[in-house]
Amino acid sequence: MEIDKVFLKSVRGALKIAEMVTNFIAFICFVTVSGTASYVAATWMEIVISFLFFLLYLLKLNKKLTVFFWPLIDIFNSVFAAVFMFIISLIAVSTYSAKGTLVGGIIGLIATGIWCMDAYLLFKKVTFNKPRSSDSAAGVS
Repeated sequence: MEIDKVFLKSVRGALKIAEMVTNFIAFICFVTVSGTASYVAATWMEIVISFLFFLLYLLKLNKKLTVFFWPLIDIFNSVFAAVFMFIISLIAVSTYSAKGTLVGGIIGLIATGIWCMDAYLLFKKVTFNKPRSSDSAAGVS
């Protein structure tokens, strides 16, 4: 398998790594202090999904699995994750019973901003009136 070193150095690669790191920190905060199932499940689910998209682009699997238009699926995931994590983070921040829940909620709000930036940058690259090229399909900056 070929590794896309350009993606690792790109803004989108850095955003994917930042998504995983912020979600992991929020996950640790929620697990160690609150243990609330909805907070833990949401953050873990998004860690896994972000990691799978990171692997998809890093290993250039998006060029081999051309059945789906991966950038559009990535946009939908980023928007859905941002909205979902925003709601959960607001609930965690407003109803916190321990400092870990508060910190996890704040980190979740930071992750929401990262997903919004990721969706915006990817949406700028996606064009629906032009044929797909290898650069726009890869989502590489």
